[in-house]
Formats: sequence, C-alpha cells, structure tokens
Amino acid sequence: MYDYLIVGAGLYGATCANILRKAGKNVLIIDKRDTIAGNIYTRDENGIKVHVYGAHIFHTNDDEVWEYVTKFGEFNDYINSPIANYHGEMYHLPFNMNTFKEMWGVTEPEEAEAIIESQRQEIKGEITNLEKQAISLVGRDVYEKLIKGYTQKQWGRPCTELPSFIIKRLPVRFTYDNNYFNAKYQGIPVAGYTALVEKMIEGCDVKLGVDYLKDKASWDSQAEHVIYTGPIDAYYDYKFGPLKYRTVRFETEALSTNDFQGNAVINYTDAETPYTRIIEHKWFNFGKDENGKDIDGTIISREYSTEWSLGDEPYYPVNDEENGALYAKYRALADEDDVIIAGRLGEYRYYDMDQVIRSAIDMMKSKGYTI
Repeated sequence: MYDYLIVGAGLYGATCANILRKAGKNVLIIDKRDTIAGNIYTRDENGIKVHVYGAHIFHTNDDEVWEYVTKFGEFNDYINSPIANYHGEMYHLPFNMNTFKEMWGVTEPEEAEAIIESQRQEIKGEITNLEKQAISLVGRDVYEKLIKGYTQKQWGRPCTELPSFIIKRLPVRFTYDNNYFNAKYQGIPVAGYTALVEKMIEGCDVKLGVDYLKDKASWDSQAEHVIYTGPIDAYYDYKFGPLKYRTVRFETEALSTNDFQGNAVINYTDAETPYTRIIEHKWFNFGKDENGKDIDGTIISREYSTEWSLGDEPYYPVNDEENGALYAKYRALADEDDVIIAGRLGEYRYYDMDQVIRSAIDMMKSKGYTI
C-alpha cells in the first residue's frame, strides 16, 4: 500500500512526488504515456534536446520556485527573443523599439508612442472582441501584421469572434529590449527537462503506459491518497460534457544544414502560412550539446494549431464563459470528493512552468508538507 498515488508524471505530479518523498512517503506515479515529464518531455537526438511537445523556456520572478527547480539540474542563461515573419518581413518581439523601427522607421520612443496613440483612436465605445481590444492597445499596424493572422491560426476563428479578455494586456516597450519574458530568472536545463524530472522523482515507483481511468478503482485501492493531474472532465467520465481545448500538431525533421533560421523561435504571423511558428531546437542551448561541443546538423519543428476533439492531446483551454461554467460544475464535484485534482488539465488553466510548480508547492504546504 502506497501513501500516495500520483496520476501524471508531468511537472505538477513530479513536484508533489518530490516533496512527498522528502517527507518519507511512499509514492507511486503512473502515466498514460510511455515517457515521463508530460509536455516538457525532451528527447536527445544527436546532442540536441528536442522539445517534443513544443518550446518550453523556464522563466519566473518567484525566488522560491527558482531556488527549488535549480536543485535538480543546471540551467543555461537562454533569453527568449523570438522573431516574427510576416510575408517575409521580419520583426522583433515582443513589441519594442526594434519592432517599431522595422515597421515605421522611427528611432525615438516619442515617435512610436505618437503613432500608436493616433491609431488607437479608431476604437470608440465598448470593446466587444479581441480585434478591438488589440487595436486599442497597440494600434492598427501592429495588429494587422503581428497579431491578427497568428491569433486566428492559434484559435481557429476570426479575431472579431474571440473574446477581448484573451489579450487584456500586450507587452509593449519603448526600449530596445528583445527579452520576451523580462523575468528575473530565465533559462533551460542544459541536460533537458526529462533529466530534470528524473531527478525530481528519484525514489518513487513509476509505471508508464497505463490508463488510470480504465481501471480507476483498482489503482485507487493501492494508495491512501490520490493526486490526479489529468483532465478533470475525463475523471468524471464527461458527466456534463467535454471541456474544449485547442491542440497542436508538430512536424519535426532533421536537416543537414547547421543553421536553418538563425533563431530558436520564429513566429509566422500572416494568415496564409499554415503553421504558427518554427522552432529550431539546437539554439535553445546555443547550438551546443550538454558538454559544450558544437552540434552538426539541426532539427526543426513546425507547429500547427488545430481544433481539438476527444482523443487528441489537450493543450490550450478555451476559456470562454461556456467552458468556465462547465468547469465550475466539475470543480464542485472535485471539491466534494476525497481526491486532489490539480495541475494544468485538472484545473483547466493555462499554466507557465513556474506557475505549475508554485501551485503544487502551495497545495503541498496546505497539507502540511515543506519543500
């Protein structure tokens, strides 16, 4: 008999498992996949740490979370500075003076501010959709070239049909600073995220390739307590209907060239290019393997945002009023049951990695455990 069964070997489950093992608890981790680390799983190919489920750059302003996660591996000092490609026109992100110089030829902050302020004036009255929200924040030009097409591809519907709250804020800087996250701490594990999670779950029993929900009663009987990090609606057999998500499809290929695009991340912001971005994985560690040697060849991934249906991998929750109300019904059931349902899928929330760890730490602390 285990003290805890943790369903899901992703970052939330790994954080809980680590804290519980430190407290002397016996922990069993199970996962439907045949790999650990959830969506931050990295696979080693020719010295390149391939981010199999999309780019993951750790960033946080949380001192405690940074101190905690760096105990499990060395992080490099990678700074996320993506580039936008709009029909071959290249722009720096996030929106900053480099972007505005590339778009309008201006070099002084006052010039950029004046243009944006002038363009913002076209929005009058109530802001009822994402398009109006975006233009009211950054003006028509930036919206048309760097937001509209990308956002429509990401969500599969026109910006005029998307709720405004999706982009309540947009990072706009009137400095020449390309640091996208602008966080106190930022980087990527040199040995990859899979190695990081391996360290976190040392001492736990792990069983992969098993479907908890197909034999829930049997798995539950093996432990005193259960922490479930899968989809909350699936846990309750879709009693009220499925929650909606967007999913992402990846096309990954190895190339003989040593440099495909000159940057780790390039977003394709026009509506005509079918993918949202291309990731060149080697640049997440500056083109070197974990021993510091230059890597020959390269690996790229094209990302396609698509509609989700049952059986697909859920990525981004569709946080509209309908799905919010549906989630509230499932959460009410979970609050009544003797099970912890949490994490990105359990809470139906988009989480950055540091937020996942923070949520898990806080939950463990509420149960009397310390990190």
